[in-house]
Amino acid sequence: MSDKRPNSKHKIDRRLNCNLWGRPKSPYNTRQTGPGMHGARRPKPTDYGVQLMAKQKLKGYYANIGEKKFHRYYEEAVRLKGDTGENLIGLLERRLDAVVYRAKFIPTVFAARQLVSHGHVTVNGKKVTIGSYQVREGDKIELTEKGRQMAIVIASLESPERDVPEYIEVDAKAGKATFLRTPKLEDVPFPVQMEPHLVVEFYSR
Repeated sequence: MSDKRPNSKHKIDRRLNCNLWGRPKSPYNTRQTGPGMHGARRPKPTDYGVQLMAKQKLKGYYANIGEKKFHRYYEEAVRLKGDTGENLIGLLERRLDAVVYRAKFIPTVFAARQLVSHGHVTVNGKKVTIGSYQVREGDKIELTEKGRQMAIVIASLESPERDVPEYIEVDAKAGKATFLRTPKLEDVPFPVQMEPHLVVEFYSR
């Protein structure tokens, strides 16, 4: 299985003017202009523009979540007790594809979604094929035997490129992870600054 979306990933990087996933191969590392022949000139953004960019960054980071789905996360975050921005991050980090990516089972969030949808991941012993499945604290996430033998998985687990955050416990050899707790914004190893409070402002305008 390969990650079929390198171009779309790189387009997102250039459109949002950042190396969203901190990947060494991002064209943003060498070309810090917008997409297009000469790179779009960037006017000073309005408050709306800044909020929109914060939303696009967060949506894009989690493998380009659709607008309807993303707005549902916001509505759920509002319903939960506590800070809405923090709740939003918690809901996004509880996505199964995000947990699979955080556990370093796979090199990108796009490939993580694919790995899940192709049936290579179980939660508490049951196969789950929906990337947006909400993992709960204490859940055991495991790769199937076939999943563990995939070259992309082996390479990712051996890669020094990323560290596993402390809210996930991983046994790399066994292809197992435990989701220990829902993280706060400060716990999440985003390579770029995420501003969920601006996303909340965007939706509550």
